[in-house]
Amino acid sequence: MFDKVSDSIPYVGVDDMSAGLFEAQYPIPHGMSYNSYIILDREIAIMDSVEMGQGEIWLQQIEHHLDGRTPNYLIIHHMEPDHSACIDMAMNRWPQLRIVASQKAVGMLTQFFPECDYSSRAVAVKDGDTLSLGDHLLTFYSAPMVHWPEVIVSYEHSERILFSADAFGKFGALQYPDAWENEARRYYINIVGKYGPQVQAIMRKLDGVTVDTIAPLHGPVLRGDLTPYLNLYGKWSRYEPECRGVLVAYASIYGGTAAAALKIAEMLRARGAGEVVVTDLCRDDQSEAVAQAFRLSSMIVAAPTYDAGIYPAMHDFLYHLSIKNYRNRHVGIIENGSWAPIAGKLMRGMLEKLPGIEFTNPMVTVRSRLTNINISELEALADAMAAV
Repeated sequence: MFDKVSDSIPYVGVDDMSAGLFEAQYPIPHGMSYNSYIILDREIAIMDSVEMGQGEIWLQQIEHHLDGRTPNYLIIHHMEPDHSACIDMAMNRWPQLRIVASQKAVGMLTQFFPECDYSSRAVAVKDGDTLSLGDHLLTFYSAPMVHWPEVIVSYEHSERILFSADAFGKFGALQYPDAWENEARRYYINIVGKYGPQVQAIMRKLDGVTVDTIAPLHGPVLRGDLTPYLNLYGKWSRYEPECRGVLVAYASIYGGTAAAALKIAEMLRARGAGEVVVTDLCRDDQSEAVAQAFRLSSMIVAAPTYDAGIYPAMHDFLYHLSIKNYRNRHVGIIENGSWAPIAGKLMRGMLEKLPGIEFTNPMVTVRSRLTNINISELEALADAMAAV
């Protein structure tokens, strides 16, 4: 279990192993961390709250590190309830405590705590404002729409720590150590992915600031060589693929479409089309499928016609790609239909609205089951995809 950022900044966050879903939609089989930190100095600042239900544990951990002292500030980087739900508990516990947050966040306090008026105990900070705690100096930077409009990040000068709000976070509890990249990607693409330009803006704003440690609101504190994390955030926020390869995403009712998808995956591997990942949209985690679509340079979608439309699992996948700003990829299409196949046209219609999508021909139409003609068409599509 992680216990401190540094000798003067202990960790007071919590792990939640009971939640099966994040934001009521994303599977978190290994739980979730809700991070909070406390800066111990001449004046004391608590960095963020935690999710409802974890408040008593959070307060106990803070009290342990206070050793009888009284905190001065509760800094709120992000008002989403997984980080702000226990503000009122802290404000009631320490009547002198003052909230430090952006003006928009201060305005949201009455939305989340309608029975409380914290206006006289709130300090609104804007881009470039500072707060001295003694030996520690915080500079605040606005980070609107990463991924709410009220977000700020803060930089502590003496130890060169960036308190990054939801940026650089990941799924998974701290007590479950795993590779950062996979669950950070799934978290970023599905939570923050729509807001690439805004992520780029805050990265430019912090260009030239020397950061030795990143302390996010979810996941482990990052330290040492931060280049790999920064490079991935750069790619993700510019909507660039991480590597050459093809996601074969399919939805199948009776197996005919699945057979076509698995066959073309085999052909792609034989042709050296890069990394080939296959996902069954009816059974696999959709948030992981979306993350893989962003990771790879190309995609093939395969689905049957259903009620004169796109089979629902595929329609849902394409919808999620669109709202996360999927773009700049090569896409091939396989459709299936026993009497009036139309899924291919409709899938193309959803995807062609997205910027930078290039379609790779031929579009393959399967009528119930693969035929020799279909095999030849799949080979042609595989050749074309392997060439990009």
